[in-house]
Amino acid sequence: MGLLDSVVGMVTGQSDPMGQGGGNHAALIAAVVSMLNANGSGGGLADLIARFEQGGLGSVIGSWVSTGHNLPISAEQLQSVLGSGQLAQVAEQLGLSHGEAAAQLSRVLPQVVDHLTPNGQLPADAEGGDIGSLIGSLLRR
Repeated sequence: MGLLDSVVGMVTGQSDPMGQGGGNHAALIAAVVSMLNANGSGGGLADLIARFEQGGLGSVIGSWVSTGHNLPISAEQLQSVLGSGQLAQVAEQLGLSHGEAAAQLSRVLPQVVDHLTPNGQLPADAEGGDIGSLIGSLLRR
């Protein structure tokens, strides 16, 4: 089992979050980390939170950041927040349709954000973290 497989299993509490086996869950976590990578096309965790707030879903992502229960998000809600451009990138990375990619992200993204904000606060590097620091943060949980 590779590093990314271990991260996905730890974050989701499942051995195969996509139910497809193989390296697909590694690709899923890589897509999430890439989306949150402030030095890439994502804009970081703080940008993601701002996009949720602008889309009227601030309470949803706020629940993921807080220490309480994580509210669910539908694939459709996630599509509206991420927009077609970013979702297209994730779908391409995963080899899935936009809808399938949004469905997978809707199950994993809340838990990733929750793990990145264990004390109900953004990490100090939420604006400028890189993939290595995000994976390192996930592994420390």
